[in-house]
Amino acid sequence: MERRPAGEAWPSDVRAENVTGQAELLGFAAGALIAMATAPVGVSGAVFLLPVQLSLLHVPSPAVTPTNLLFNVVAGPGALVRYHRQGTLAGPLTRLLVAGTLPGVVAGALIRVYAVPGPAVFRALVAALLLPLGLWLCARTLRPPQDHAGRPSTRFVTTLALGVGTIGGIYGIGGGSLLGPILAGRGMPITEVAPAALASTFLTSVTGASAYAALSLTAHGDIAPDWALGLTCGLGGLVGGYAGARLQPRLPETALRLTLGLLATALAALYLVQAVT
Repeated sequence: MERRPAGEAWPSDVRAENVTGQAELLGFAAGALIAMATAPVGVSGAVFLLPVQLSLLHVPSPAVTPTNLLFNVVAGPGALVRYHRQGTLAGPLTRLLVAGTLPGVVAGALIRVYAVPGPAVFRALVAALLLPLGLWLCARTLRPPQDHAGRPSTRFVTTLALGVGTIGGIYGIGGGSLLGPILAGRGMPITEVAPAALASTFLTSVTGASAYAALSLTAHGDIAPDWALGLTCGLGGLVGGYAGARLQPRLPETALRLTLGLLATALAALYLVQAVT
C-alpha cells in the first residue's frame, strides 16, 4: 500500500473513491437488513431505504425514486425465489395486483418528474398515507372486529392496485408497502398477501425504472438512478430478502400483521418529522 508523507493529503480522486466505497458498503448492509425484516410481510424494503438514501447517502431528488426502483429490481428475486419454492407465489391475487399496478406505475413516474419534485412534499405525502394505514392495521390486529367483512372483491383489489401502482411510481416503493397493510387490514392472511405484493412490486419496479430511464433522456434534473448505489443496495436486498422469506413460515400471523403495521407507522412518523424540520 502506498504511504503518504506526514502532513501530505491524499489526492481528491482517492478521497472520493474512498467515500464512494463506504457509501456502497453502507448501502449493501442497509439493503440486506431492511429486506430481511420486511420480506416476510410483503414489503420489498425500498420504502425504508429512502431515509438512508436521502439523509445518509445524499442521493438527490427525484433521482432517489428510480434508485429505489432499481433496488427493487435487483433485490426482488431473492424473496420471490424462496416463495416460489414454498408454493405460495402463483395465485389469482398476484395476477390481479400485477394487472393494476403496471399501468399505474408509469403514470406515477410522470407525476413524480413533472409535478412532485420537492423532497419535503414527498416525505409529507408518504407520512400522510402510511400513518393511518399502520395505526389501522395495528388496531385491527390487537382488537379484531367481531363481524368479519370477508375477502375483498376482485374490483376492489384491481382498483386498489391501480391507485397504489400510481403512488408507488411517484415514491419509488413499488406499492407493496401500501398494498400489504390495506389487504391485511381487510382480513387477508399475510402468507397470501406477501408473495403477491412482492411480485407486484418487482414487476412494477422494472416498468418504473424503465420509465424513469426514458424520461431522463428528455427531462432536466437528477432523474436517472444512481446505478452503482442502486445495484449495491439491491445485492444486499437480494440476500436479505431470501433470508426473510425463509423465516416467514416460522412466524405467527399475528406477529407478521403487527410487524407490518408497526413498520408502516414508524416510517410515517420518521417522514413526518423530516418534512417539518
